[in-house]
Amino acid sequence: MNKDYYLAIDVGTGSARAALVNRDGKIIDIASKEHEQHVPQYGWAEQAPADWWQGVRLSVQALMERHPDAASRIAAICACGQMHGTVLLDAQGELVSTTVMLWNDKRTTPQVRDFEKRFAPSVYLQDSGNPATPAWPGFKLQWLRDNQPEALARTVVVLMPKDYINFRLTGELAQDRTEASCSFMMDPATGDWSGAMLDRLGIRADLLPPIRQAGEVLGALLPATAQALGLQAGTPVLVGGGDYPMALLGSGVSRPGLGSDVTGTSCIITTITPQPLLDPEISNVATCTGDWGPFVLLETGGDGMRWARRALHENKLSYAEINAFAETAPPGSRGLFFLPYLTGERLGEHRNARAQYFGLAANHRLPELHRAVMEGVAFAAARHISVMEQATGQKLERIVASSGGARSALWLKIKASIYGVPVVVPEEAECSVLGCAALAAAAVGHADTPQSAAERFVKYSEEVHPDPAWQAVYQKMQPIFNQLYFNSQALYDQLDELALGGH
Repeated sequence: MNKDYYLAIDVGTGSARAALVNRDGKIIDIASKEHEQHVPQYGWAEQAPADWWQGVRLSVQALMERHPDAASRIAAICACGQMHGTVLLDAQGELVSTTVMLWNDKRTTPQVRDFEKRFAPSVYLQDSGNPATPAWPGFKLQWLRDNQPEALARTVVVLMPKDYINFRLTGELAQDRTEASCSFMMDPATGDWSGAMLDRLGIRADLLPPIRQAGEVLGALLPATAQALGLQAGTPVLVGGGDYPMALLGSGVSRPGLGSDVTGTSCIITTITPQPLLDPEISNVATCTGDWGPFVLLETGGDGMRWARRALHENKLSYAEINAFAETAPPGSRGLFFLPYLTGERLGEHRNARAQYFGLAANHRLPELHRAVMEGVAFAAARHISVMEQATGQKLERIVASSGGARSALWLKIKASIYGVPVVVPEEAECSVLGCAALAAAAVGHADTPQSAAERFVKYSEEVHPDPAWQAVYQKMQPIFNQLYFNSQALYDQLDELALGGH
């Protein structure tokens, strides 16, 4: 029978999912199984890899039950997953710990602070490709070394979440380039583990698996596993990648000149470049296709709207009603600015940044207060886009917007006008699933490259173009926003002292 399906597996923070995708990039069906996140104490976040595997098993079984002919039609399997979760395996391939630290676990903050005291970014950025942050697995391994040495002593290999699923599928051990690039342990120039970073962190090199390319075939589906899942033994399984770089591919953001705006709780802005951008305010993820995705993360994206809804309306209005309020305000909110740093910043020297309204006057009402929040997030993102454009010399041509923020037509128009480029939204929201399918299509010869497969698979809604009148207002406001951002930094430490004094 014709091999005309791809099986995509996505191990997310909230659920494990399996999807059947056909050769045209159409998602035939998706099955999912939710799993719990454990919070043993404040700032910690853990999950059980056994729950991920059970979720994958049940999701795939559900698909095969609903599509009895699918197993013989699957050309390849490709998995992606939440990034930075450190899974420890012993010499028998068994889990050393029943739970693992997740990407959002903050217990490594002391290790990060200690590292930053000892090393300036100018010393290590060329070896790591990234500034220091608690999410990176390098710091998680430091924490384990310092707090659970007996667990690390039993460990023979450290895997990321989707690598653990791949191990269960094939018996093969590997980490892909997208995950390794965000480990704080990979040399961005060579694509190999960095001896210099391992020395600085005090991490054993023998704990780390080989680094492979996301689009390579990792191995064949094991007979016993195939039988348990209802699949065919020997089906090719790809190395796969992290869910975020996979979603970039699956949203069509796969070449220089294209950018991505993912506005959920936070706002992540990503561009595509041939090389990483080595800057203390910019992180870099290797893409699934050999390029780099420099990205910046605003801790407050959609969370700004959530704050305004709670603070100004005690959650009694819907987001649609708040959006309607904002639509009645003029562009520029009558000269009102909002700096969207409600929970500080992820990177840089001012992680204790604060949010503020500036320019408040007697003629401002709720519509301006709400619109200023939306504009403030876009101004903050545009400041980062400008830094990235200057570093690369490459102007953005188009932004692909996704997640919850892409559902507001007003916010899309504000962003297009502030960014100065058209904004589009993928018709298919399951971008990581399409990314897996595009990689699989290229791996089995159904497409020349993953990029060409993604271009065929991904369709967009109508382009949202900058409004010239809005753009004229925003171009005058952006320099003032930038000046406010820099001038306010002198006050953050004093605000910290005030807050401490108030306890």
